[in-house]
Amino acid sequence: MCSAYYLVKEGHKVTVLDKGDLSGGASLINAGYITPSHFISFAAPGMITKGIKWMFNSYSPFYIKPRWDPEFFKWAWNFKRSATAEKVEQSVEVLKNISLKSRGLYEEIYDSEDFRFHYENKGLLSVYSTIKGRETELNVMKRAQKEGLVAVELSRQELLDLQPGFSEMVTGAVHYKCDSHTTPGEFMAQMKKWLELKGVDFHLNQEVKHIRTHSNKVTSVETNNDNYEADEFVFATGSWTSRLLKELGLNIPIQGGKGYSMDVHRPLGVTIPAVLVEAKVGITPMNGFVRFAGTMEFSGNNDNILKNRVEAIAASAGKYYSEITVTDEEKSKARSGLRPVSPDGLPFIGRTSKFDNLTVAAGHAMIGWSLGPATGKLVAQIINNQKPMLDLRPFDPERFHQKPFF
Repeated sequence: MCSAYYLVKEGHKVTVLDKGDLSGGASLINAGYITPSHFISFAAPGMITKGIKWMFNSYSPFYIKPRWDPEFFKWAWNFKRSATAEKVEQSVEVLKNISLKSRGLYEEIYDSEDFRFHYENKGLLSVYSTIKGRETELNVMKRAQKEGLVAVELSRQELLDLQPGFSEMVTGAVHYKCDSHTTPGEFMAQMKKWLELKGVDFHLNQEVKHIRTHSNKVTSVETNNDNYEADEFVFATGSWTSRLLKELGLNIPIQGGKGYSMDVHRPLGVTIPAVLVEAKVGITPMNGFVRFAGTMEFSGNNDNILKNRVEAIAASAGKYYSEITVTDEEKSKARSGLRPVSPDGLPFIGRTSKFDNLTVAAGHAMIGWSLGPATGKLVAQIINNQKPMLDLRPFDPERFHQKPFF
């Protein structure tokens, strides 16, 4: 959507294909955070160990379903190689810079009044209940401050003065004042209307079956019921990117990391977004409702709902907030979406060496909503042969071109 937005701004005629109907997926059901504070890569040391430890506990915040999947094994090997302190350190500046650019672009879109959408800059509370949770979050806060981001520690009383309603178990929080939030479904709907008014053609329920090429160019994509030709092709194809581009001999390792969310359409007194540190659950006051979101589940590209994972999110909210209970009916309406996770926590944005007219924009993991506008802007700059606003080398789509040794 954001790629289409900035390409339209540059005078291009754009067609959008989607395998679904734009009524679901991670873009619609995410926590809505715009988070410069999320500059620590998901591919951090110890994550694979945690995944193995929690493999048989489907209530855990990070769950890997036991299964035979060679592609996942290859991805996990690349993840393990990337999950070093040195590589995480190298990615801090990269993630911070693209996040700040994206936040600024959200504000530009909002101020342009091209279309109206919910946007608030109240920051993000990282709320903890244990000594370990506080220590972990204070380390992140200090690094955020070193990077020039505004973040402050709040005592329990200071937290309650700012956001009443937390339970006795909560001991304090870090307030990342640099962060903002939106209502994703509202943004998506209004963006789509604006794009259609500008002449963008949407062809929904079009699953790409084959990609046609000639020499060093993509010539068309064949879907389940049509064939689409174009001068330029943008593959913003999320968790399906690896499978689609494997046909072209491109190794872009992405695995779908499933997240869940549920919405409560009644007053709860939540006015500031919060992350429950130990539970890895996000609570966001959106336009007319409160969203509860969380978990990272690697179980293949599917939209299956595991009820115990929904229960874990709801139970966490009830523990951290003194008067919040998610009803059975609300839990029954939980939805899931696949976040496209790269092995090193950085997205893939850019051209490939094999094709002159193919641009990849995928692999944003848990910060895809946050990085949407910046990615769209970069895509437009690439296609227009303009100087990119950021160094694209860290986002090279072919950085995992070397095959693993096994």
